[in-house]
Amino acid sequence: MYDNLLLPTDGSDGTATVAAHIGSLAQRYDATVHALSVVDTRNRFEGPSMGFGNQTWEDAERERAERAVDDAVGALPDDVAVERHVESGVPHAEILDYADAAGVDVIVMGTHGRTGIDRYLIGSIAERVVRQSPVPVLTVRIPAE
Repeated sequence: MYDNLLLPTDGSDGTATVAAHIGSLAQRYDATVHALSVVDTRNRFEGPSMGFGNQTWEDAERERAERAVDDAVGALPDDVAVERHVESGVPHAEILDYADAAGVDVIVMGTHGRTGIDRYLIGSIAERVVRQSPVPVLTVRIPAE
């Protein structure tokens, strides 16, 4: 049923919770987990007085993305086949593009369940993926700690 599972991660708290779910699916179906993190190329600090240049922002984002993938892979069971990927772009779009290109059967991702002003200001990558994904998306609620 599932051969390729996608684990998008930004390295936030709760990665281990999501990894437990996807790890269980991978073991049950002898599937490969594709751990993916996206270097967000939308520089939020552009401008002459903001302090960060594009390259500095992207370098920091790449380091964060690589750490996120390492942490996600480290939280998976040892017997699960894993592919590691770091892409660059707008997170929800890159997740969907990767899922399509890799022939992913299901996307498993965390959600913080933000509501109200937090959801409006921060947005929800998980929500965008759920709404636009051509494959099933399993969202794992990450408890507030």
